[in-house]
Amino acid sequence: MRRAGFETTALVFALGFICSGCGDGKGDPKAEAPPAAKVEHEEDVNVVQVDHPEQFPLATAAAYESTSKLSATGTVNPDISRTVPVISIATGRVVEILARLGDTVKKGQLLLRVQSADLSGAFSDYRKAIADEKLARIQFERAQLLYDKGAISLNDFQTAEDVENKAKVDVENTTERLRVLGGDIDHPAAIVDIRAPVSGVITDQQVTNAAGVAGLSSPNPFTISDLSSVWALCDVYENDLANVHVGEAAEIRLNAYPDKVFTGRISNIGPVLDPSLRTAKVRIEVRNPGLMRVGMFVTATFHSQKKETRASVPASAILHLHDRDWVYIPAGDKKFRRVEVVSGTTLPNNMQEIVSGIKPGQQLVSNALVLQNTVEQ
Repeated sequence: MRRAGFETTALVFALGFICSGCGDGKGDPKAEAPPAAKVEHEEDVNVVQVDHPEQFPLATAAAYESTSKLSATGTVNPDISRTVPVISIATGRVVEILARLGDTVKKGQLLLRVQSADLSGAFSDYRKAIADEKLARIQFERAQLLYDKGAISLNDFQTAEDVENKAKVDVENTTERLRVLGGDIDHPAAIVDIRAPVSGVITDQQVTNAAGVAGLSSPNPFTISDLSSVWALCDVYENDLANVHVGEAAEIRLNAYPDKVFTGRISNIGPVLDPSLRTAKVRIEVRNPGLMRVGMFVTATFHSQKKETRASVPASAILHLHDRDWVYIPAGDKKFRRVEVVSGTTLPNNMQEIVSGIKPGQQLVSNALVLQNTVEQ
């Protein structure tokens, strides 16, 4: 009985403790909420602080009037209007090649010799025509003499005259055929000499020793290009075509000679866009001083007609770091902020154009490298 009473008392005490937690009283929400997050700001790596800012003189960015630029890449190509194929009318077999791809040749220079059955047949026809014309002329002269004496009729005389005229025509035709095939009536031979029709550089060769030449139906043995003037064909994106106009000048730089600048003129803008790249071919005609070779990579710079105001700063104010350009501007309280800029063209008096990053009138450290070295020490 005493044990049962003790258990009853313990049960009542436990129920009372549980009920005290289920009462109408509310707990403190601040005490139950998680602790507030503490935000720690990272230090700006582009802001530096120095003890003596007066050691770093400031310069003011000046205003500079310039035109916007557009750059495009391309290649050097022959001027098609200055490119002439070397052809052989006669068919036959190549017996000698006297020029090679890349050679500079003069007009009339012997390039190729072809042994041709066509030329041999043409000489045979020419000699037969000469013999027939000689006989026809003798018969015509005899007929004329007999007709003057009344020995033959007018019809016989006219027949002899017609034969003589046709024989002359045959001689003219066979002579012209020999000339077209490349033969010389004064030097009968079965060899055709193929000569350069113009002066220039051989930019294509489609023939080898002992190869066959099939006349006009075969590829041209050689192609000669006059490279004194060439084309720079560049790809310009669709969104930039509004800044390119026919007749405007363009600056051409060769990857092989980056320090040399050539001037060309836009002669054509392709009417068809590349469906995958969305670019149009822009053709620039350039005088070739001899450095430009077919296939070279070029960079063309187009200048807009509209002028823009940009900043110009001392060249020493620009810091070249990690393939980028930076300048330091005052940030107050002995601090300077490093700002990334986009450099433009180099100006006279050791000045540099700034396309973007700072504006005219802003102050900046005149020698960024000195400040950078001081910070790193």
